[in-house]
Amino acid sequence: MTIRLPQGFTAHVTNVGVKDDSKDFTVVLGPPGTVSAGVFTRSRFAGPSVLLSRENLDGANRAVVVVSKNANVATGDEGMANAREVAAGVAARVGITPREVLLASTGVIGRQYPMDRIRAGIAGVPRELPGTDAEDVARGIMTTDTVHKVSEATVAGSGARVVGVAKGVGMIEPDMATMIAVVLTDASVAADGLDRAFRAAVDLTFNCVSVDTDTSTSDTAVILASGAAGPVDEDAFARALHAVLLDLTKQIARDGEGAETLIEVTVDGARDAGQAKTVAKAIVNSPLVKTAVHGADPNWGRVAMAVGKCSQYADIDQERVVIRFGDQEVYPSRVDEEGLGRLSEYMRGDDVLIHVTLNTGDSSATVWGCDLTDGYVRINADYTT
Repeated sequence: MTIRLPQGFTAHVTNVGVKDDSKDFTVVLGPPGTVSAGVFTRSRFAGPSVLLSRENLDGANRAVVVVSKNANVATGDEGMANAREVAAGVAARVGITPREVLLASTGVIGRQYPMDRIRAGIAGVPRELPGTDAEDVARGIMTTDTVHKVSEATVAGSGARVVGVAKGVGMIEPDMATMIAVVLTDASVAADGLDRAFRAAVDLTFNCVSVDTDTSTSDTAVILASGAAGPVDEDAFARALHAVLLDLTKQIARDGEGAETLIEVTVDGARDAGQAKTVAKAIVNSPLVKTAVHGADPNWGRVAMAVGKCSQYADIDQERVVIRFGDQEVYPSRVDEEGLGRLSEYMRGDDVLIHVTLNTGDSSATVWGCDLTDGYVRINADYTT
């Protein structure tokens, strides 16, 4: 069944020839009164799309424009001028102000937009956007993704929906939000409440995913609320929003460049959430852990290594740490050869859970990533050629 945009939203998805003949130019529009929130990369090489969107974000944005297959990063004054022209051009076509437009762009760094083609594409944007297919929007923002990523949830106790689309498979360890995500809801939520709920959900989902430890120059996650379905319970909305972002997070990790296995790392019994997340990220980001998972090798010593290198935490004591693969404890209780064989079979599955208990407190964190394969090397070795 096709996933439709929430009430009040329309879209236009097309190809303007940014790089090839796949869809690469997407516009999503909300009705008057739409409220917005967003988070962006903290990279010191942030691109013009991020800089412009930060500048425009005011809680009352109605449109998101996504240009895929060209990041428009490290392009100087010309790149910034081009970003402003794109936002202004789309705004003029759909009858809103340029400040109401948020812009996202992803792809190769250091190349100017092909503005002649983009201008022609903007001239073809309909006055009334015809699209309501969220999956078409998800396809329109893809770069090296192998599948489009879309998720939906209904807010309990109401008819309101939350629908999210995302892209991203490489250069992924967000330092705010995610690669590119556009989340839409027809719930009526005040701008400040939307911002709080979005940031809280992002912190537990998008900021807990890592494919390769590299933070993109273009990370952008925005949410628009049309209000068309009326008011909702705040907690119910937060749960629906978290469910959508968590689903997208797992889809991103599972589709990591060259990935074959989703890795989920839970660290509990930590002194605080920060310690739990730091240790979990150290595990999921370890090339040795990632390659062990790829090879279905239950080498728990690599997990112990990753925990141990978090040397800033003097309260982590190896005598108190417990390591598990799935439900099987591997340290300090040791596994015999037969047990290691069963664990290897477990690690050949689509999902591998690594569970570490620190016994330094009562906090926990879960992060998601993927294995490291020769496919990742090949994709990125040939990225611009």
